[in-house]
Amino acid sequence: VAELDKDMQDMVGKWEQLYTTLRTAKPNDKVLDLNATQGWNYGTYVNPVTSQFQNATTRSNNLAGQAQLVLFQGFQLRNTIKRNVLDYEASLEDTEKSRNDLSLNVASQFLQLVLAQELVRANQTRVASDQAQIDRANILLKAGSIPESTLLDSQSQLATDELNVITAQNQADLARLALLQLMNIDPAGAQGFAIEVPPLPDPDQEAPYVVDLNQTFQIAASTKPEIRAADLRVQSARRGTDIARAGYYPRFVLGGSLSTLYSSSQSTRIFTGDSTSTQSIPVFQNTPNGLLPTSFQVLTGKQPNFETLPTNFFDQLGNNYGKAVQFALQIPVLNGLQVRTGVQRALINEQSASVRAEQARLTLRQGIEQAYADARAAQLQYAAATRQVAALTLTQRNSEIRFNNGLLNGTEFNIAKNNLTFAVSNQLQAKYTFIFRRKVLDFYQGKPLAL
Repeated sequence: VAELDKDMQDMVGKWEQLYTTLRTAKPNDKVLDLNATQGWNYGTYVNPVTSQFQNATTRSNNLAGQAQLVLFQGFQLRNTIKRNVLDYEASLEDTEKSRNDLSLNVASQFLQLVLAQELVRANQTRVASDQAQIDRANILLKAGSIPESTLLDSQSQLATDELNVITAQNQADLARLALLQLMNIDPAGAQGFAIEVPPLPDPDQEAPYVVDLNQTFQIAASTKPEIRAADLRVQSARRGTDIARAGYYPRFVLGGSLSTLYSSSQSTRIFTGDSTSTQSIPVFQNTPNGLLPTSFQVLTGKQPNFETLPTNFFDQLGNNYGKAVQFALQIPVLNGLQVRTGVQRALINEQSASVRAEQARLTLRQGIEQAYADARAAQLQYAAATRQVAALTLTQRNSEIRFNNGLLNGTEFNIAKNNLTFAVSNQLQAKYTFIFRRKVLDFYQGKPLAL
């Protein structure tokens, strides 16, 4: 029992040593398999312990563990680890790009909400003006200064402007909902949610907007995560090519195994004690006439008595314990051009990654150019809309005076008011388009998003 316990402790120690070696090895360059089987044999079979044929019904167990450690594989494992690191870093850059996209979307939706609220206030002002105009028209109608059709035209314009208020308010509500969703705020619990609008200068108060597009692109290309992610994937594809080329190199592997087995047919002779009787053996004498008995006899001593019993399960595990260590060298000679095909595919993947990186840079440059063109157009449009609003405001005032004096009918007066309304709407649209596009260009230049 003591010897068996010592053998078992030695075996456990060796397993722990092997496990430590495998645990400290690099990922993917180690293999550890543990196998355990139990079976029953009926009839003739080869005894796994004695390797002899026998005809019996037996139960057998096999316990084995194999370990393999790759020592050299054309640096495939090292390049795989580096490629996985590059892919992980590219994924982090994708996450950062998602954050940037979310920031731009929130800024855009914020300005959409501000614009919608501006349109609501503008339409409400026109509704108040329409109501005042109707009150004056009622007085003039009672005085007989204007026909009833003029009052009806004013009431029709009031209904139209009230509809515009509702439409603008719906747009503002939708913009608010979209902003809450982008910020991941539950609309049901944000009844008191309101935005604070900082003072925003009008585009005509600034000098003509000019941006160095090449410098902006250089800054954006060196800071934006989508470009870094594309470059990292190019490096990852190059590592993939190195991994494919590793198939041309030999493969050197260190392997080891521990095994033991049990068979119910294995038996052991066990000493039970001395025999209780002796035996007399006659003595013969060799004569010319042959062997002749004599009067002498030899008395044998007591012989030990043995009993054959099945060997204990744990005794067999200790007695049949085996171990092996091997080195394997695999040299690729001909494998159906699989390695060559894999290398060509890896090279194509590398070229595709390079093309995608160039496409990412081209998309970034086009986005910068488009944002600059939109900002310049919005600034010019705002200036033109401002002049148009000023001119139409004078026209509307003159039309109101003529309308109040009965020199202009209601239809023509409403046309003048609607023209001014359309011009004011264009002015507001141009203002917030310019602000957003300018912030986008500032963002490309590495500046934080802030109004």
